[in-house]
Amino acid sequence: MNFFEAQDQARRTSRWLVFMYIAATALIVLGVTLIVGAALYQFSPAYRAGGDIGLFVSEQRGLLGLTALAATALILGASLYKSGLLASGGGRVATAMGGTLVAADTADPLRRRLRNVVEEMAIASGVPVPEIYVLEQEAGINAFAAGYSPGDAAVAVTRGTLELLDRDELQGVVAHEFSHILNGDMRLNIRLMGILFGIMILGLLGRMILRGSYRSGAIARSRDRNAPAVMLIGLGLTLLGGIGVLFARIIKAGVSRQREYLADASAVQFTRQTRGIAGALKKIGGFGQRSYLSAADPEEVSHMLFGSGARLAGMFATHPPLTRRIQALEPGFSDADYPSVDPAGSEAGSAAREAQGLATGLAAAPSIGAATAAAAVSESVGRPTSEHVEYAGRLRAALPPRLYDAAHSLELSYLLVLALLLDRDGQALDKQLRLVEDRMGAERCKLVREYFDELKETDVVFRLPLLEVAFPALKQRPEPHLTYLLDLASRLIEADGRIDLHEYCLYRLMSVNIGQSLDPARGRRARKAPRRDVRQAAIDLVAVLAEQGHETDEARRRAFDAGKALLGNWAGDEPFEPKSRDVTTRVIDHSLDVLLRLNGDSRRRLVEAISAAAADDGRLTIAEAELIRIVCASLDCPLPPLLLPGTDGRPAGQGTS
Repeated sequence: MNFFEAQDQARRTSRWLVFMYIAATALIVLGVTLIVGAALYQFSPAYRAGGDIGLFVSEQRGLLGLTALAATALILGASLYKSGLLASGGGRVATAMGGTLVAADTADPLRRRLRNVVEEMAIASGVPVPEIYVLEQEAGINAFAAGYSPGDAAVAVTRGTLELLDRDELQGVVAHEFSHILNGDMRLNIRLMGILFGIMILGLLGRMILRGSYRSGAIARSRDRNAPAVMLIGLGLTLLGGIGVLFARIIKAGVSRQREYLADASAVQFTRQTRGIAGALKKIGGFGQRSYLSAADPEEVSHMLFGSGARLAGMFATHPPLTRRIQALEPGFSDADYPSVDPAGSEAGSAAREAQGLATGLAAAPSIGAATAAAAVSESVGRPTSEHVEYAGRLRAALPPRLYDAAHSLELSYLLVLALLLDRDGQALDKQLRLVEDRMGAERCKLVREYFDELKETDVVFRLPLLEVAFPALKQRPEPHLTYLLDLASRLIEADGRIDLHEYCLYRLMSVNIGQSLDPARGRRARKAPRRDVRQAAIDLVAVLAEQGHETDEARRRAFDAGKALLGNWAGDEPFEPKSRDVTTRVIDHSLDVLLRLNGDSRRRLVEAISAAAADDGRLTIAEAELIRIVCASLDCPLPPLLLPGTDGRPAGQGTS
């Protein structure tokens, strides 16, 4: 299953989830109405007089109708309330579970190792580095990823995961969680949390009624004849709440089990070996605390955990049996093969060595041939391979130390991003620096200039990774600071009266990621554009890619035709119309906004079309490669680094200037 198929499957699962939610809500509302009606009838004069039930129901239909409406409103309101809380992003979920944010500049060896592994996986996947949390109170081995989109994602691991797993095993767990991020599981899991909270809310209400009924012995002393009915309603709601919990567990199990197998398989693909992910699963089986959560309640989040988190089995288990998961990776494994895990002999002692990451020095990353660029790019979306991960490890370790440290600093990451946007040709540099000094002051402007001077001496290959690494530090700043940064960045790239495509790509990626962070549910509210507008936006993007890197009008037309052919019935007979550089970025912005709601198959065709247009001449330029990545990132299709065959193994379209 490729990325686009996984995304469409997640959408189909969401529709099935809505159907199950409606069915469960209808049954629970019916149960509430019956319980209230039975309680009222049991303690009514009509019951004592042997009156007709039908007549009683007819007389009380208004009250019973209000009961049904109130129950429906309560369930829907609870779901909307919970979904609203979760809309603030994955960090909110991690914090609610007791997670502690790992500082970007942490000196702790265990947390530095975790940070390195997460950064490498993010660079390899083509997504911004997520926020990283540790559940300090949890000794079991577990982890989860939460959020609506890569821009607001958070990855959390338990203290047991940090202390008991070696680097390969930790990398396997992190790769498993990144699979959930890339496949759309993370967004589905967040929606599931909101929906199931509404289903389970009646149980909480029933327990509150029972506690209120017993408070200070009120039932024993009260002369209120309705008190027994209130107690019976509370007991009934508690029982219904238990049924709601069963519904929730069945729904969670149906949604998550198969996706756990897929995430395990993806982790093997990312890391090229089964030892890491299988070793982590084996340690769960051999450890006394297993994957259980103790300080946090696993009921709401069990479907999004790496391990089960609770002692549930059979039809209620959200995860496949542990042994079966291992056997899917190592067929010869049996229950007798689980190791004995001793916390005293954990990998913490070697973490200081591992925290330094892989050996420095860049080597060739995965290559694609120009003749198959369209299919290769499409297949690699959301599917980093072990070569991507290894390359990302070498790249992260080779990042210039001063710039790497600045990317992790709450204060300095802000300035590093500005330096990344300055004109490398120098034509508008003085004007840009004056603007920075006016807005940020002389001292900060001096730092921006120093970072820029160092960036000029480094390979362009480091630009996007530095921006991705800086993202967690940027997210910690208040919203006004981030909107101010976007405004200043926009003014910098417009300072010379033109917008360079390289500068635009960095700015667009930054604005997309910050936008997702500030408004995680933004993509859900995007309106579906008319088919005519979608068709024109797709054609415009293909035309823009055809113009980049092709020197003659004939070459541009040929590239446009190559891309248009892959759009199928979208394209029609639309001719190639060259666009001036002044309008190119506006066309890209408008087109990407229009295309935000494309389904998986349409996005796949679009990615193939722009890739075919870019690679029609047998090579990818800097502008083409970065623009393809920006298009993919804007459409929530994270693209790993691309390489074409060459003499130095650089990523496609990346060079020294």
